[in-house]
Amino acid sequence: MIPARIDRLNWSPFHTRMILALGTAWVLDGLEITIASAIGPVLQEQETLHLSSTAVGAIATVYLLGEVFGALLFGRLSDALGRKNLFVITLGVYLAGNALTALTWGNDAWAIAFLYLTRFIAGAGIGGEYAAINSAIDEMMPAKYRGRVDIGVNGTYWGGAILGTLGTFVLLNHMDLNLGWRLGFLIGPVIGACIWNLRRHLPESPRWLIMHGREAEAEANIRQIEQAVEASGQTLAPVDESKAIEIRPTRPHGYLSLLRVLFKELPQRSILGATLMITQSFLYNAIFFTYTLVLTKFYGVDEKSAPLYLIAFAAGNLIGPLTIGHLFDVIGRRKMIAGTYLLSAVLLAISAVLFNAGVLNAITQTIAWCIIFFFASAGASAAYLTVSEIFPLEIRAQAIAVFFAIAQCFGAIGPVFYGWLIGEGDDPGKLFIGYLIGAGVMAIGGIVEIFLGVDAEGKSLEDVATPLSAVTR
Repeated sequence: MIPARIDRLNWSPFHTRMILALGTAWVLDGLEITIASAIGPVLQEQETLHLSSTAVGAIATVYLLGEVFGALLFGRLSDALGRKNLFVITLGVYLAGNALTALTWGNDAWAIAFLYLTRFIAGAGIGGEYAAINSAIDEMMPAKYRGRVDIGVNGTYWGGAILGTLGTFVLLNHMDLNLGWRLGFLIGPVIGACIWNLRRHLPESPRWLIMHGREAEAEANIRQIEQAVEASGQTLAPVDESKAIEIRPTRPHGYLSLLRVLFKELPQRSILGATLMITQSFLYNAIFFTYTLVLTKFYGVDEKSAPLYLIAFAAGNLIGPLTIGHLFDVIGRRKMIAGTYLLSAVLLAISAVLFNAGVLNAITQTIAWCIIFFFASAGASAAYLTVSEIFPLEIRAQAIAVFFAIAQCFGAIGPVFYGWLIGEGDDPGKLFIGYLIGAGVMAIGGIVEIFLGVDAEGKSLEDVATPLSAVTR
């Protein structure tokens, strides 16, 4: 009866605390990426670490590899050891990695190795957060709120990007550079430390406990949640006993077993998840990691001022999921995901034509990106929602990890490809073709959603994806 007992709950302070405690994962990632991007050029200065351009560029690559490794490792552990254990551990790994980065002492071989190791550790922590926390939120969130909450939480990545931009602008322009860049890497750990205690007091996912045969603990934890909801003044509705499911806990699934389930038993859902994740990752990495190059080389924006344009760009990305996220529960997943992907593709193609015609400037180009990514951000967040709700509970965190890793690997192609297209900014025609390619990629995601999308709105997770351990009658 646990799924039915969770789904009957209305919103309460417990759910708010859960989102505050767990949703910061995306804020931290957005903060991290932005700070590392802003601080990179500073690390080439004589008064800081005096790194080469190649050494600075490798920092992002190492962080990305850490994310992929962390997602796969901690995703496996989250399914095996529990959501709570892992969302406490992954936050600790991230905090340690970032704090240690600030201690890098120079540019000799040992110092560079130390720098890369700490960035890898921080990335591993964030990668693990995606798998453990998406699972925990979905499993403890009533079905009627799941879509808007997941999409809104994923969208807060851009809140972190805004914080990172403002923080580094102040630190790098109003204090000693060698101190400022180190403090920049400590912004995330300060935020993480503030929510550490909130996480420690959250219950384990009752769904995960029951799937592992820990019935007494599952009952205790679902009662803890229900009592917290009742304490807010709610009267719980009777549970519909016809919604009871019977399960028989089975052995944990490793990645070989996972791949068999994904691509042999659930091939259409796997194609859907991979397509949505790859297409949004390619577009985002292509535009986000090269937007300053476009501003400086095509529009003549000063390098020091260019990062400030990110605030407007990030605001559009943040507002989109927060304002239209509820429509994914009301109108439905298939219509909204396909709609946001296809609309962002059309808008990107239109902006590409305007760019190639030379009618845009730095401000209008930024406005165009804000409008495009208002919709694209909601769609991209829905891609994470999709892979976290369309696969069985026993393999949920690992499935999220696999598709996250696949998306990151394909997404890594975007910045390199678009960086080559931008070149020295003397041939807008190349970038015009690149923008059309990006629009085509997003259109593919929307079309696949039309044909393979899963109508999961308002449904219990067990109705969306039958547990592998369910007893069939």
